[in-house]
Amino acid sequence: MKVAVLRFPGTNCEFDTQYAFEKLGHSTQLVWHENETLPTDIDLVVVPGGFSYGDYLRSGSIARFSPVMKAVTTYANAGGKVLGICNGFQILTEAGLLPGALKRNNDLHFISKHQNLCVINSDNAFLNQCKNGEVLNIPIAHADGNYYIDDAGFKKLEENGQILLRYSDSKGNPVVVNGSVTSIAGVCNEDKNVFGLMPHPERALEAILGSEDGVRMLKGFEA
Repeated sequence: MKVAVLRFPGTNCEFDTQYAFEKLGHSTQLVWHENETLPTDIDLVVVPGGFSYGDYLRSGSIARFSPVMKAVTTYANAGGKVLGICNGFQILTEAGLLPGALKRNNDLHFISKHQNLCVINSDNAFLNQCKNGEVLNIPIAHADGNYYIDDAGFKKLEENGQILLRYSDSKGNPVVVNGSVTSIAGVCNEDKNVFGLMPHPERALEAILGSEDGVRMLKGFEA
């Protein structure tokens, strides 16, 4: 599998993401935000975490206008797979590739810890190696992870199976972490080819670091 990993001014997880996919046996290529095209024959675009453009205005709101995002939008609209992690999730919502928005955490503090997640929908290219109701342990690190969507949009998410992950306790019961609507931690688009989540699966590949649960999440794209 060939993976393109985007870079914006302020991105700080591109090398973690590159390491993760190469550890799984895939080739990767870093793509600078000023590029107007994506590499040919890619299987996945990843918009990694960080603080693109210093998170000025709103997180992801400036990166959304970078030249490379036009190419990402064209790629996604043609059915190409796109994964946004943390700041990448924020960028994808700002670009209109994913529904909803990310707001400041409800306690206004940066959160950095390992967090349980309950898999809500595994019928997609991202989580097909997991089972519905399964609890994963994945690190989170964000200040603007409070996922918001209005009632009509939320109803649509539920009906279409677009809610992927919720913050939970060890038994899968929802918990309040940052104020997200119904504890949502990750969603996808209607066509299920664009995915976004606040947790960092690329940081959960090795037991020595606390969890290997990110392996099956990222390996889902191999199917």
